[in-house]
Amino acid sequence: MNPQPQVIAAGLRFPEGPVALADGSVLLVEIERQTLSRVAPDGTVTVVAETGGGPNGAALGPDGRCYLCNNGGFVWHESGERLVPGLSGAEYSGGRLQVVDLADGAVTTLYTDSDRGPLNGPNDIVFDAEGGFWFSDLGKIRERDMDRGYIGYARTDGSECRQVIRGLVTPNGVGLSPDGKTLYAAETLTGRLWSWPVVAPGKVAFDRASAAPSRGSLMFTPAAFQEFDSLAVDGAGNVCVATLHNGGITVVAPDGGSARHLPMPDPATTNICFGGPDLATAYITLSSTGQLVSVPWPEGGLALHWRG
Repeated sequence: MNPQPQVIAAGLRFPEGPVALADGSVLLVEIERQTLSRVAPDGTVTVVAETGGGPNGAALGPDGRCYLCNNGGFVWHESGERLVPGLSGAEYSGGRLQVVDLADGAVTTLYTDSDRGPLNGPNDIVFDAEGGFWFSDLGKIRERDMDRGYIGYARTDGSECRQVIRGLVTPNGVGLSPDGKTLYAAETLTGRLWSWPVVAPGKVAFDRASAAPSRGSLMFTPAAFQEFDSLAVDGAGNVCVATLHNGGITVVAPDGGSARHLPMPDPATTNICFGGPDLATAYITLSSTGQLVSVPWPEGGLALHWRG
């Protein structure tokens, strides 16, 4: 039997990018509100920083600051009690990678460009053991056209922001295997989960025999149409992908050979992280209904390299 989610906070403005902290609180972004916010264990929400644009993925870095992917913003639509993002529009302020000092809420823009041009729609982020970070740039979707996305690698000192894996269609969630030797990325519109071997910090091996433009290995795609959002890796090495439409978490085995689905009461289930004692609690963002919920996670989560 699937566990029932416990609502920790409600009334959030399209939450995403959860980060569980040691004190039991959870950092997350509110994309429509344009903030990095903190949810206390009792559900109290406080604004840590105002970021502008569209704050998306978040992660703690080796310096204890919070690193953000900012997609630049969307047009927003409200339907009943649901809030959903639309296309890129006049509100778009340009993609960037930002850093937030959690002590005073100061926001610094780290990058607005990669080595191959502007950042268009940075989305998700994961740090490696060396202190650099992988990130996805989903791009922006307009009425008649859309950007091609990529996976990039950057350093926290501002010295390098490089496109690594190109030819992706709306890349979203990114993650690393427990040993750091495999990089995972989920595509939203195709509902595909890809993998590449990591051979050095910021470098992957490409499968030259692959027909995929990204030269990645197709790890999993659902039989029925779904879209994938952000992801996290649990303690057993499963890749846990937030899944849209059929809202929930798709839990893919490390070899891609099997998957199970944990349903959630929101078709816009967008992200997951792990925290609490033994990392045995999954925190999940239900974005269109504005909720942060938790469920017990028997496998426990994978301890991130930099947890503050």
